[in-house]
Amino acid sequence: MRTRSRRRALLVGAVAGLAALPAPRIARAQGGAAASWPEDRVTIGTSLPAGSSVDITVRAMSESLARRWGKPVVVDNRGGANGVLACEMVARARPDGLTLLATSAMTHAANPSLYERLPYDPIRDFAAVTRYLNAAFVVMAHKGLGTPTLDAFVARLRREPGRHNCGWGSVPSRVATELLRMLAGFDAVHVGYRGNQAGFPDLLNGRISFMTVDVVGAKPLIDRGAVDALALTQAERHPALPGVPTSAEAGMPDYLFTTWSGIYAPAGTPPEIVAKIHADIVTATGSPEVRARLDALGGLREPPSTPAEFAAFTAAEIESWGRIIRRAGIRLD
Repeated sequence: MRTRSRRRALLVGAVAGLAALPAPRIARAQGGAAASWPEDRVTIGTSLPAGSSVDITVRAMSESLARRWGKPVVVDNRGGANGVLACEMVARARPDGLTLLATSAMTHAANPSLYERLPYDPIRDFAAVTRYLNAAFVVMAHKGLGTPTLDAFVARLRREPGRHNCGWGSVPSRVATELLRMLAGFDAVHVGYRGNQAGFPDLLNGRISFMTVDVVGAKPLIDRGAVDALALTQAERHPALPGVPTSAEAGMPDYLFTTWSGIYAPAGTPPEIVAKIHADIVTATGSPEVRARLDALGGLREPPSTPAEFAAFTAAEIESWGRIIRRAGIRLD
């Protein structure tokens, strides 16, 4: 009996000892993955070309991140095909955190409804890291319309259906314009341009009656007094355009619409590496030099969202943008 009891005690002790060993080893392995990351240079693919807001902000952050990581950070511009090329590159990359995506609402909120088929899934193929910038739009009307307020503008377009042209040079601008048209209940003829700025001469000479443009693009025209700035598509006034009323102040409180910028990693990237990238981006965007560049773009800096918050936000934005795009019948394929 003593021999059997002794064997049982030894067995219980051995099992207990084995059970106690893996936990610290796993913890050390998980902590080590983030502690030793990155082992090589980090590539950030951008969905928009050089000189775009996404490109400018990422290049500002990359300098700070390279110093923190002790490795080069390479910005790889993959503009074109509405950001599909950049998304496809990152979605197919190894999930080790060494290839990241810097993009906007265009690829992860608009494209799922603009295309019948995409070579990537904005939810399944990516690990959300953080959203760090919001950008609102301004409704700008041709001076010759004689409609200095949103109410006057909407009233005129309702009285004259189909007689006015609206211009846009980007998908977000078109979606913002469509939302305005739906909420206000007027019709206008769409005129597309290769970039919003390409439409400005026609706005100034009256060939088109209005445009809905991001704050950065709108500010020079507004500062010159060349257009009537009717409303800003966010809840608070913008520090770069303090004289432009919000949509609520202009009489249309439901007209809230912003685009945004954020960072994603390939799906399957270890959570501890995603957490490290997130923490370092929070530090980078909080530095004075990066803050200055973000402010110069006219966007409103977001307190960087957590990965979980950004993932939930992305899913909600797909639905929100999709409702407008489907109702307007916009397709790109």
